[in-house]
Amino acid sequence: MRKVCVFTGTRADYGILKLLLKEIDQDPGLELQVLAGGMHLAPEFGNTYQEIIDDGFTINAKVEMLLNSDSPTGICKSTGLGLISFAEALERLNPDIVVILGDRFEAFAMATATMIGKRPIAHLHGGELTLGAMDEAFRHAITKMSHLHFTSTEEYRQRVIQLGEKPGQVFNVGALGPESIKSITLLEKEALEQAIDFSFSKQFALVTYHPATLEQQGAGEQFSELLLTLEAFPDLRLIFTKANADTDGRIINKMIDQYVAQNARRAIAFTSMGQLRYLSAMGCASLVVGNSSSGILEAPSFGVPTVNIGDRQKGRIRATSVIDCQPNIESICQAITKGLSSEFQSLAKKTVNPYAKKETARRITKTIKEFDLAEIIQKEFYDLPLLSSSEATYV
Repeated sequence: MRKVCVFTGTRADYGILKLLLKEIDQDPGLELQVLAGGMHLAPEFGNTYQEIIDDGFTINAKVEMLLNSDSPTGICKSTGLGLISFAEALERLNPDIVVILGDRFEAFAMATATMIGKRPIAHLHGGELTLGAMDEAFRHAITKMSHLHFTSTEEYRQRVIQLGEKPGQVFNVGALGPESIKSITLLEKEALEQAIDFSFSKQFALVTYHPATLEQQGAGEQFSELLLTLEAFPDLRLIFTKANADTDGRIINKMIDQYVAQNARRAIAFTSMGQLRYLSAMGCASLVVGNSSSGILEAPSFGVPTVNIGDRQKGRIRATSVIDCQPNIESICQAITKGLSSEFQSLAKKTVNPYAKKETARRITKTIKEFDLAEIIQKEFYDLPLLSSSEATYV
């Protein structure tokens, strides 16, 4: 029986991976191992490892790695601690293959420990671009440490191949997020209001804002522009989900707490809503606001407009329901006004999600189960055909 270790480090990636965990767990030819680390084990971020247990999964290893600092030095130290602890956990679990999603520093540490331990990695969501965040570099580095690649679009598949990965080991399967939406029964608006003890008006926005770690403008300065803009829409109720454990994420979370305390009648905030409540809120929302990947990957499946602020998601393929704007009051105000207009609301309902494909989780599971891992560790660089002299550009 092939042992498959799935790493989850945040509330967000667990929500995406949940359907895949079920597929692996239900396959008689596979043994599921869950390794939880990062934000899951931090009280500050809601101890979200409990959600994994509540969903019926066994956590085979818990790795505490986050220090009480989100400065660049603090993130580096947390990454180093994760590298040490992940290596120890992997030695004990001894999996046949490790599944890693995405591009965060926790995932980078996990991939590094796995690669040094000479274990195969199956990487999800490689080849994507997020030019405003350091996750961009982590993602491509994880690609080079990985052996099986499951991309969310054909364009991203081609980029992974461009990075030197063999085409026969790169699979365009779509994103798990849109498939997860179809797999669960979401809460109706009234039930959601009761579940979170918050009453919606006719219009409300789901707001998630993370630090854009490579932008020159500070996280607090950018987020302040958004909060000031929201004052121009006094009838718009707000659900905030707090920032990840990125550099300066605590600054944003403190600002959220202060704003909600001053605007308790129109705003509420959550460290973690859980997958069911979060997706239910997204489906009921008038629009999604911020710079989270969920506004790009999942919101289009609901036909809900996304106001995407700044460069954090710059480079990702967009549905027609996504409105890009700059992190300043004028640009954000124009984008929100457009997103709330009846014309754009109608357009968004007709959008096609470019990340949605059928049987994504099943196809990933089948490949992980059947692919020959015997000689996969030692990789050869796959070279693209050279340009002809007429096509080449010389400086």
